[in-house]
Amino acid sequence: MSDASINAILSQIRSLQGQMQVRPAPTEAPPAAATEAGFGNTLKRAVTQVNAEQNESSALSKAFELGDPNVDLVRVMLASQQSSVSFRATVEVRNRLVQAYQDVMNMPL
Repeated sequence: MSDASINAILSQIRSLQGQMQVRPAPTEAPPAAATEAGFGNTLKRAVTQVNAEQNESSALSKAFELGDPNVDLVRVMLASQQSSVSFRATVEVRNRLVQAYQDVMNMPL
């Protein structure tokens, strides 16, 4: 995966995170979505979504192998590729986070 595509994915994550941060009026209680906004929760939702895509891909593959007439090869291959791309993007984000952590820890005081 190139740096340009990684930066594009990171910018999409940042924009989604910015969209999720809803600021309530001062007189009303904060909605549940606003209290759950944050990088950790955004990352958790992304990992959950990747897991769901992988589970769906696995289920479609199994159904196709068992001869389910409602599941065609194109749908199986698209789900497989989608879950693969999602997983690789998640691994790249994790690698960037680990590298950033290591850079911070190696900074001189």
